[in-house]
Amino acid sequence: MARLHVSNHPLAIHKLTQMRSVQTDHRSFRALERELALLMSYEVTRDLNLTANQVETPLGIAEGGSCRETIGLVPVLRAGLGLVDGVMELLPSVQVWHIGLYRDEETLRPVEYYNKLPTEPTVNVCIVLDPMLATGGSAVATIDILKRWGVRRIKYMGLIAAPEGVERLRTAHPEVPIHVAAVDRELNEMGYIMPGLGDAGDRQFGT
Repeated sequence: MARLHVSNHPLAIHKLTQMRSVQTDHRSFRALERELALLMSYEVTRDLNLTANQVETPLGIAEGGSCRETIGLVPVLRAGLGLVDGVMELLPSVQVWHIGLYRDEETLRPVEYYNKLPTEPTVNVCIVLDPMLATGGSAVATIDILKRWGVRRIKYMGLIAAPEGVERLRTAHPEVPIHVAAVDRELNEMGYIMPGLGDAGDRQFGT
């Protein structure tokens, strides 16, 4: 599947395995999610553009680079909030814009209920944060919103994807890279990823 990046880092596998466990309480779940988001941020930001830069060290001049792109995080409420802190540890100067979507349990389609994006885009790159790429409806709808806003570069970062969600996102937005820690086998009849980790929002907030 084009543009799909699945992390094979041993620490990512280790932390995701702990998150999946039914024995993991919501406090530990949140900590693991933050740590995993930090690990995955390195891979998601691998192709950011740099401007050549020089700095003076105690012993001379060193050639280096500075990131010249303005980055926005777009967590899909509410489950996407659990990924924000980990990414912001690596990228403390990012902007954070929230988009609220919920999945209609009968149609499995996303319903937008919150969007406070300004009229004009304020970032060059948006990273959509949503832990579970299940049917793909929320991811596709969020990226539709961001494209209408005028963002030129968009990336998706999650934890677990179903093949159905990957295919739907890839078909709707083939240029958008998809970064996840695992691709599971299927969706069940309720639209949940199997074996997955349950409802990511409920597990991180203890509800």
